[in-house]
Amino acid sequence: MVTGASAGLGRAIALEFARQGHRVALLARDTARLKEAADEVEQAGGLALVVPTDVAEWHEVAAAASRVHNELGPVDIWVNNAMSSVFAPFTTLTIEEFTRATAVTYLGFVHGTKAALESMHERDRGVIVQVGSALAYRGIPLQSAYCGAKHAIVGFTSSLRTELRHVGSGIQVTMVHMPALNTPQFDWVRSYLRMRPQPVAPIYQPEVGARAVRFAAEHPRRRAYYVGVSTSLTVTANKFVPGLLDRYLARTGFDSQQSDDPDSPDRPNNLFEPVSGGFGAHGRFDARSSGRSPWAWLRRHAGP
Repeated sequence: MVTGASAGLGRAIALEFARQGHRVALLARDTARLKEAADEVEQAGGLALVVPTDVAEWHEVAAAASRVHNELGPVDIWVNNAMSSVFAPFTTLTIEEFTRATAVTYLGFVHGTKAALESMHERDRGVIVQVGSALAYRGIPLQSAYCGAKHAIVGFTSSLRTELRHVGSGIQVTMVHMPALNTPQFDWVRSYLRMRPQPVAPIYQPEVGARAVRFAAEHPRRRAYYVGVSTSLTVTANKFVPGLLDRYLARTGFDSQQSDDPDSPDRPNNLFEPVSGGFGAHGRFDARSSGRSPWAWLRRHAGP
């Protein structure tokens, strides 16, 4: 099960599992784009099931899990990946916008985890992979809702992990924290910025993150994986010099998340409804993105 599977990192994750011959259930809101992703999954050697789902709604996630169980069998791996954000200062956001971004990015993970546990409980085995971010440890300006949700996922997952350990559960939970990725989110995210939003360099291709997710699913005993040297450095710096990062991001964090191209306030965004279009795994930053991360490879093979 992969949430947010119609485009971006989720689509890359689905394809990564497909190349290993997995049966993959694709969850997202846009049915047309899910079908395109399903075609790619089957061309890559997997079996795809399209399940249109809004992860912010518990009843839809529960129904999706039930359908997948009936059509593909018990869930072995559940990847919580779906996200939403708004690029704007917190004082600009409405409560409705903040609530929606939180419902998708945080409660979507809660709903997915609950459904996964219910599916895996009888066999007492399975793996839940939570897709996190460097921003789960270090908040940055202009993305307060997203950063808050990612922080919440870390706390929620830590609590859950201790509960599973207490009862001797065979279900494993791990996290994979991502760097900046070249995905379409910067073209469909709601933004109140004057210029088009962009990821902060260094930027990696989504396949780098997808490989890390598959590895984590296959080796879930490690609590967390950090993809890209920038993620590890951010987490470490925030641990030891958070005040210095506050001042640095206050000075640079606004400009670094905006390109030189003006944005349109009328541009469609996917906060409340999906944006139609031929979005795939990659965004518009191919020329600036790396397809490999030696650091991620080293961290995967560095032992427990």
